[in-house]
Amino acid sequence: MPAHVAESDSTPDPTGTTGTTDPLAHERAHLAASRAALRGMREDVQALDIRDVTANWVNAAVLQSQIDDRIKALADLSHTPLFFGRLDYLHAVGGDLAEGADGERFYIGRRHVHDAAGDPMVIDWRAPVSQPYYQASRTSPQDVGLRRRFGYTGGELTAYEDEHLTDPAEAEHTSRLLQAEIERPRVGPMRDIVATIQPEQDEIVRSGLGGTVCVQGGPGTGKTAVGLHRVAYLLYAHRERLARTGTLVIGPNRSFLHYIEQVLPALGELEVKQATVDDLVRTGVEVRGEDEAATAVVKGDARMAEVLRRAVRSHVTAPVEPVVVVRGSRRWRVPAYEIQEMVDELLARDMRYGAAHEALPQRIAHAVLVRMEEAGEAPDDRVQNAVARNPAVKAAVKAVWPAVDPAKVVLRLLSDAEFLAAHAEGLLSEEEQKRLLWAKPARSVKSAKWSAADAVLIDEAGDLVARTHSLGHVVLDEAQDLSPMQYRAVGRRCSTGSATVLGDLAQGTTPWSTESWGEALFHLGKADAVVEELTAGFRVPREVIAYASRLLPAISPGLAAVESVRESPGSLAVREVPGGVADLDAAVVAACEESLRHEGSIGLIAADARIPGLGAALEAAGHAYLAPGEETTAASRLTLVPASLAKGLEYDYVVLDEPAAVVDGEPDERTGLRRLYVALTRAVSGLTVLHAAPLPEVLVQA
Repeated sequence: MPAHVAESDSTPDPTGTTGTTDPLAHERAHLAASRAALRGMREDVQALDIRDVTANWVNAAVLQSQIDDRIKALADLSHTPLFFGRLDYLHAVGGDLAEGADGERFYIGRRHVHDAAGDPMVIDWRAPVSQPYYQASRTSPQDVGLRRRFGYTGGELTAYEDEHLTDPAEAEHTSRLLQAEIERPRVGPMRDIVATIQPEQDEIVRSGLGGTVCVQGGPGTGKTAVGLHRVAYLLYAHRERLARTGTLVIGPNRSFLHYIEQVLPALGELEVKQATVDDLVRTGVEVRGEDEAATAVVKGDARMAEVLRRAVRSHVTAPVEPVVVVRGSRRWRVPAYEIQEMVDELLARDMRYGAAHEALPQRIAHAVLVRMEEAGEAPDDRVQNAVARNPAVKAAVKAVWPAVDPAKVVLRLLSDAEFLAAHAEGLLSEEEQKRLLWAKPARSVKSAKWSAADAVLIDEAGDLVARTHSLGHVVLDEAQDLSPMQYRAVGRRCSTGSATVLGDLAQGTTPWSTESWGEALFHLGKADAVVEELTAGFRVPREVIAYASRLLPAISPGLAAVESVRESPGSLAVREVPGGVADLDAAVVAACEESLRHEGSIGLIAADARIPGLGAALEAAGHAYLAPGEETTAASRLTLVPASLAKGLEYDYVVLDEPAAVVDGEPDERTGLRRLYVALTRAVSGLTVLHAAPLPEVLVQA
């Protein structure tokens, strides 16, 4: 049977290998020794003297920066377990031991720790020898005789639990420590799941760098944490390559990024940048405007890529005059038809507009050099570069293939009906073109009230002019909410690398959200990606997810409901509040007070329009509250969350205000029901739904 040991317990060591009658004391001693070894590793780095090994101040600065990063990575987080598991192998890893000898033992943790002699005391969870901790089972023990899980309170080791994977007499059981870790109250930012990774999650985490993986996962399946741990794993397995090419995590909004930002540092990874899609594309313009939903849908449509390509290429014109280059007493003439052939060749190669703009003067200069050689001269590369800079050549290139400003191209498309019609012909209907045109055209790029969708168009035009830099790996979370043009923007950032795409089709809450991962991956430029589905829920209680899943037939027909492994009777309460707005506000405040009696974080989620009134009601009752993404404190564990920002966040207890208002706050019913589905699935321990208006029909009928 599994052994559960409390602090005061003195049960003999069930493995018989520690030489003590108090195995918990033995494990605590190993924890203390490991922490001391980690401090020693950090002190060794801090003591490094680089004065005699650097040639100049630049090298010294680079090396010191690397040392500083190493010191940060070796920090001992006092409230984070240094190791969370132990594997006792039956044989030596990599080969059998002599008959009768014991196998090897490894402690599995967040990072590698070795003693002064270099012997490992803790093995990084990402190392191959650690994988059986997540994958081994009774049917496939993978040479593991014993798997031990550790329980912690704060940073103190307080319990352990054993599984003897090769003992037929021991009954299979659900790990109580694992369950307790999953259910532990959420206070502060998102924490890692490294101690609770499940086999199907581990397979995704450890998939190779070369391919793109798309993870479809309903609420509570851990897809976000899986994506972050996959980054950490890839940095471990391919550190040198990714150090050169870079990694990026893309989230839906700043609140979400703030919520997840501590996961990777807790795993020792400090170099992963985070951004929203808006951050990626707002490099040259200020976003001050907002589109109507129907307009944003057109701007986000993939057809806009071809409209922009045509508009950019329209700046290329046919040459009408020859180019005459004067050098000394000689004049060298390149006829217009020959320049046209160069232009046609560059167009046929489908080069970036800017690259072709740079190539054309060299093509013309080369033609001049051919004529010089035919006349008996011996020009070299310096002469060709000089000819390419000749005023006549520069004037010809300016006339035939002028430089293009991406923002000005988009400005003209949105301001000039004739220009738009010429390049949208056969692509966009007249009605769609009317939606794109500004009622009052802007005079300049700076004065224009650009929208978020406009910034994506400018980014697309910018890539047509000059290639966007590609990273080695990109994680895209809440991917179902992106438009085709936004997928293209992200895809450009990993065109020569790979991606981890995370999302849930049922949680698509934008008018342009994708209907299938195949479509999304096509626009991302990763049509060959492997699509994995996580259906086991570990966060949301069974009663809560079952209630929310009543919406699935209306919002995402055919999508499998999440099967929660957590049964929590009494975790769902749906209450009707008779009376007006004041009565509902009072009931909501009372429900929050009731939830605050429990340990952990509380989220009050409401339609965006209801937020000011509820904030005032909380303040009148003397309750301080946080904004989404802010860390909970001893003084305040309550967060007031607009429904539009709830996606990706989680709270121990959630109070959901007026579901009908959440639905009505969106431009159409399906989007509203999807927003409601998100709000209903943010709770880890309990959900209270309060309503004065009738509940949406689909909830009642189900």
